[in-house]
Parts: sequence; structure tokens; C-alpha cells
Amino acid sequence: MAPKVLMVAEKPSIALSIASVLSGAQMSTRRGSTEVHEFDAMFLGSRAHYKVTSVIGHVFSVDFPAAFQDWTTTNPSDLFQAPILKKETNPKAHICRHLSQEARGCTHLVLWLDCDREGENICFEVIECTGFHASDSRRIYRARFSSVTEKDILKAMNSLAEPNRDEALSVDARQEIDLKVGVAFTRFQTSYFNGKYGNLDARVISYGPCQTPTLGFCVDRYLQITMFKPEKFWMLHPYIMYKGYELKLEWERSRLFDADVAAMFRNRIIEDGIMKVVRVSEKLESKARPSGLNTVNLLKVASSALGFGPQLTMQLAERLYTQGFISYPRTESTAYPSSFDFKGTLGALVHNPVFGAYAQKFLTESYNKPRAGTDAGDHPPITPMRSASEDSLGNDAWKLYQYICQHFLGTLSPDCKYRRIKVEFESGGEQFQCVGQLATVKGFTSIMPWLAISEKNLPEFAVGEKIEISKVELDEGNTSPPDYLSESELISLMEKHGIGTDASISVHINNICERNYVQVQAGRRLAPTPLGISLIRGYQCIDSDLCLPDIRSFIEHQITLVAKGQADHSMVVQHVLEQFRRKFSYFVKQIDNMDALFEAQFSPLSDSGRLLSKCGKCLRYMKYISTQPARLYCGTCEEVYYVPQKGTVKLYKELTCPLDNFELLLCSMPGPEGKSFPLCPYCFNCPPFEGIDTFFGAPKTGDSTKLGKGVGMPCFLCPHTTCPHSVIAQGVCACPECSGTLVLDSVSAPKWRLYCNMCNCLVSLPEGAHRISTTQDKCPECDSTIIEVDFNKKTTPLKDGATLHKGCILCDELLHSLVEMKHGRSFSRHGRRGRGRGRGRGRGRGSTKQQDPKMSFRDF
Repeated sequence: MAPKVLMVAEKPSIALSIASVLSGAQMSTRRGSTEVHEFDAMFLGSRAHYKVTSVIGHVFSVDFPAAFQDWTTTNPSDLFQAPILKKETNPKAHICRHLSQEARGCTHLVLWLDCDREGENICFEVIECTGFHASDSRRIYRARFSSVTEKDILKAMNSLAEPNRDEALSVDARQEIDLKVGVAFTRFQTSYFNGKYGNLDARVISYGPCQTPTLGFCVDRYLQITMFKPEKFWMLHPYIMYKGYELKLEWERSRLFDADVAAMFRNRIIEDGIMKVVRVSEKLESKARPSGLNTVNLLKVASSALGFGPQLTMQLAERLYTQGFISYPRTESTAYPSSFDFKGTLGALVHNPVFGAYAQKFLTESYNKPRAGTDAGDHPPITPMRSASEDSLGNDAWKLYQYICQHFLGTLSPDCKYRRIKVEFESGGEQFQCVGQLATVKGFTSIMPWLAISEKNLPEFAVGEKIEISKVELDEGNTSPPDYLSESELISLMEKHGIGTDASISVHINNICERNYVQVQAGRRLAPTPLGISLIRGYQCIDSDLCLPDIRSFIEHQITLVAKGQADHSMVVQHVLEQFRRKFSYFVKQIDNMDALFEAQFSPLSDSGRLLSKCGKCLRYMKYISTQPARLYCGTCEEVYYVPQKGTVKLYKELTCPLDNFELLLCSMPGPEGKSFPLCPYCFNCPPFEGIDTFFGAPKTGDSTKLGKGVGMPCFLCPHTTCPHSVIAQGVCACPECSGTLVLDSVSAPKWRLYCNMCNCLVSLPEGAHRISTTQDKCPECDSTIIEVDFNKKTTPLKDGATLHKGCILCDELLHSLVEMKHGRSFSRHGRRGRGRGRGRGRGRGSTKQQDPKMSFRDF
């Protein structure tokens, strides 16, 4: 019986490329969680049946067990010793089940995951899912490749190896350290600061062992700028006219910081009036061609020259790689291996309309051996693998691909050579000079013109010549502070200090931008926000190690030792976590030092927001604070009540909740079809009935001590039997799309409508009616609520000009003909609904009559 071989790639597109090459495009494809390509071909000298499929990145992610998820019952310090578990990253994709099913009956497993540490870690995730373990009958192989070209795929098949468990364990170590350290600090900081300051615009105040030192670099530059004191300086520039050229001469002293002394030298030069040529020197110099392109250099150039952020750059590069246009884009190496096929790569570009002629010239004549770079032992430098055009790639991807092609061709080009002429002058005892440059061999700058030298012609001078000075300028200037860090500069600092990896640098920079710690300004410069500055200054005054790069560099060094098999995975994790546990304990005790900085920067709740509604406890006005997370603050009771985080909030007719006497609010969601609904601030944070799920618009900070248990009950979920705003009073009928209830939007006039309290189903009611309201009557046929419509006299559909009509929107033919369904199936006028019996129970604040809290009517 022919052996069965299961091959697993990291992405569906790579699986397709592998299957196409190995099958000669003669394969069958069927759908699964990811596509499966099947064919018969030779494997290790014998005929075999192949199944090629893929994962979609990491199969598993690490997290804490459920017992450690509740912020109120778990002390953050306990997380350092807490167990962790691996769960499916994307449970809905069912990747684990998919791999297990496809592995049945297979005798060989070939892993085609990306050839870096993360890919090695995914290898062992796949092994776990498939149930493959090295035995005498079932074999596991690792394919190592740098591109998805036919040549590289066939080469990998002929040199199958074993997966590297040490590299996989190094990723496990980093994941566990980052999870426990990041979550412990983040939970504590968020719980401590969230809701304490009115203009603190952050729902989660996070810490990360890589993220925070990255932010630290940006804040250090900001502090250099703010502490900078400018000084005036003066520069002396004589001008001469010679053989038709006007030349501005540079002063050997460059600049002086004393105006009187600078003026004295100027007067000397004017009195002399003559420039004497004292020396003419000429030198042939060269500008070296670039080494191979690695990830960090690609990120830097993309940011500084193309205007792409690191995250976008890696997304574009990943797409180019999976489509087969470039080699693997995550590499630290700038040295090409001795076996690299330069002619093959050049041959792939000869038909390119932009670079074809340049590549053909190298093949016809010759090309230069690339400079010796750094061999990190991972992948070759990033190179183009096949030709592409702007039309096929799109604008942004083309720009990146174009640069990768230019860089590769530049590495094979000659160095740029130029003639440098320096003429030195003397006048009034002072030395001056001018410099000219002229390219003799353009070399790599022909294909990378932005790196070309600035050419400047000079006339021929003879030593001893005396030339009359035409004018002397004394220029005044000020020393200036450095600018905010550019992304390119930040990437260089991260690489220098070992913060992140070539795969994660872009993620850390993106995190500090998304979390409002820095803002990207013109030229892709990173300006820290008040929150980012306060955080770093707080860490500095408590424990500077928390934001310095040294501690992360140490961790990365230890993780590298694990990857090389030179350190024990569990010992490294235990040691690092113990160090951070001690730092966390000290940080908690000293948090007042950071809070003092926050007090100086942010406004307390009592000084923030605007008066909006009355508190049901003290009957005084509460303030509405619109910055995220949006909330109400009662200064008398010193209580915070969160409100929906989307939409606008205003007072609702000064009506009060019958349960707790809090004034109701009206929340209007954005968009022409957005819901408008009332809510009680107290009920929204502390639902008085059991069985009301966390549902609508609650801020997901996890700080349930401040948010209330089961936060998120607007009036349209409230089962109170007598409140005129509850789902019992305003609910009309069951939603045909879900288990929710269609509720009357009482403020939607003149475009009256119903909306579902669970999904986005909308029903338009007769437009232009003066009034539409629910009644206490039920339809005898379907048990829906009877509504009353007061039509406009001019547009009434009723006979004899009548305007008032009562009926069921399902069973009344007139009303049913006037309603229109949006975002849902059409109504059925036939059917019944059952009245479910819920478990609503008031906690001494209202009726205890049992009702279905969601009005979830079945069989509709």
C-alpha cells in the first residue's frame, strides 16, 4: 500500500504553491477548514499519496485558566506563579480538528512552516494536533526553504530535516514571560488609574516588556527636546568670483558663540580683501554598494523613503512573499550564502519592463560579487524571486517590490567612484576651503539614484593665486534641538539594544501608536502623548529598569540560549519571572510616585465633564465625561457609572427609573440606521435582574469592581413589568432573525421604526405618523403587542380621513403592508410565539414577577 504523506504549510497560499510544484499542477482540491490539495507523486524514492493543507498562523495562543481571568478575584501578583494553558487562537476555524482528521491514515508528516523560531513553534503545534510522534512507523520531517519558487520547493524536498524543539521552546519561553509580566502590570495599572482622571483617554493602561522600552526611546528624545536650551552662534562666509564661478567658502572654525569675536574676524577678512590659494588636493574616493537587504533595513527604508509604517510594510512584504514575488521577508542576514543563485534571480528579472535591461546587462557582461555582510544563520537577504508590474501588484506593494529589486541589483553593481577636489584658502590669518565632487563611475547609484553623490564643479586653481573677495557675510543662527524620533531611528535603536526581533519590531511600534502613547507626525516622526510621557516618567521614578532596554536585552539573550540548546527553558522562565515579580511588588508599593505625575498632567473627575443627570442616591447632578471610557461621575457619592462607549448620550426628558430613581439617559448610536434607546446609569452598571447577559456597549477593561457585575443592561433588556421603557412595555414581537425582541424606538419620529434588542434587524413603520405607541393589548392570533398609530390627516391610508388605528403588525393587513424589513428576512404573518418563563428576580428594587428577560419567543 502506498504511503500517505500529510504536508502542512503556514498559509493556504503557500500550501497551494507547494502542491502545484510537487504535482505539476495535476491535483484535486477540496474544501476544509483550509483547502486540501491531493495528488500522487514520488516521495523518498517510492510512490505516495500526498495531502497538502495549511494552518493560518499560530494554532494555539497562551492564556490564563478561567480561575485567573476575573480581575476582582485575582491579585495581579499571583499571575507570576499562575498556570497557563494553550487554547486555539481561532476556535471558529477548527484548525486543530481539521489537522487531526487529515492526519488519519497518514504515515509521514512534512512541516512547511516559515523557517524562523515562530515557524518552528508552530511545527510542534501541528505535531500535537495531528497526533504524530516520532515512532518506528510514523515519521516527521521539516522542510527548510526561503522562497516559494519551484527551485526552492524542490530543493527543500531533497533535503528534509527534523524540527528544532529548542527553537520552539524559546518561543514558548517568550510567550509565557510576556503574558505574565504584561498582564500583571497592565491589570494593576488599569485598575488603579481607570476612572480616576477625567481627561485620561485610555481604557487600558498597558505594560509590555518590549513595548515599554520602545516607548522609552521616544520619551527620552522628547525630554531632550524639552530640556534643550538654544544658543546663538555666528558663521563667517566669504565669497569670491573666479573664472565665471561665484564660490561660497567654508570657514575652518565652522562657527563661534561670541558675536564680538566673530565680528572681529569679519573685519580682518574685509581689511585683507584677498584670498590666497594655499593648497589644492585631489583624491579618488568611492561609496560602497549596499550589502544584502534584511528585515530591519527594509523597515527603515520603507518608513523614511516610502512613508510606510512598519506594520504596513510587513503586511505588504508578507503578501509579496506568499505570492512568490520575493524571498522570505524576515531575516537578520545581510550576507548571501556561497550557493546563492544570482544568475537565476537575475534571469527572473530580465523580462521586467523597469529592471529588465539592467538585469540583462549583468547576465551579458558580468556582475560584481556582493559585499560581505552578516550571516545570522537564518535566511538569505530579501531578494526578488520573479518579475512583477505595478498593475499586477497595486501601488503600495509595487513601491516595496521596486525597492527590493533596486536594492538587489545595487548589491551586484560596482561601487560608486568619484573625484573629490579640495581647495584651501587663507585670508587675514584665517583658513577657508571649498570642495568639489565629480562622479567617475556611477555604479550602484544608477539603479539607486537617491544615494548618488551631490556633484559640484570647481574651476582649476593654482597654488599661490590671489583672488579678490567680493563680499563677506556673517550669518547668525541658533542651535536647535533634535527632532522627535523617526520610525527609522527608533527601529535602529531597537535593533541596537535587542528590543524585539525582526518579526516583532513592527508589532511593538504599532502597539504604542494604537494605545495612544505616541502619535505619528509628518515625516513619520513619533511624538509621545501626555499619557506616554507620564507612564515612562513614572517608571523612571519608581524603577527605571522597567522602561530601559537592558532588561529586555538580557531576556532576549537568555531566550537565544534556549533556542541554541544552551539553557533550560523552564529555568530561564522561572528566573526571569522571579525578577519581575519582585519588581512588581516594589512597583505596587511605590505607585503613589507615578500617581503624582498623573495628578500633575490629568484633571481629576471632579474638574472634568459637564453636568448631565441626577444621581438617584443623593439627587445631585452627575457629570458626563465623554473621553474614553465614557462615564458619569457623582462627586457627592464619589461613584463612577459607565455608559455605552459608542454614540451620543443626553438626558431623556428628565424621566427617572422606577427601580432606583436615577434620571434616564438617551443613547443615540451613529449612522442613519443607528438605534436610539433609553438607559438607567445604575441599571446599566448593576443589572437588578438575574439572567441579563453582559450585552451592550460595556467597556471591556475587565475591571468589574468599577463596572459592575453583568454590566450592560439598557432599558430595552430590562424585564420590569411596570416601567414604561422596559422590554415588556416597548417590546412588540419576536425578532425573525434571532432570539431577541423587536422594540419600538419611541424617539424615531417621523421615521418610526422597530429595532431588535439583540441583533441589527430593523423594521420601518408607517412614515410620517403623528404618533406610534404600544398598548397593553395582545394579538389573539400571535400574541404580539398591539400598537396604536395616529396617522397624518393628509397621508392617512384609512377611510373617511380617519387617523387612529390599532393593530398587530403581523396580522393586521393594513399595518403589515406598511412595514418594511431591513437587515433581516421578510416577516411571516402566520405563526405563533411561546411565552418563555425567565428567571428575572429583583433585588428589593422592583417587581418579582417572573418574566422572560429577553422576550425570546420561539416558533415565530
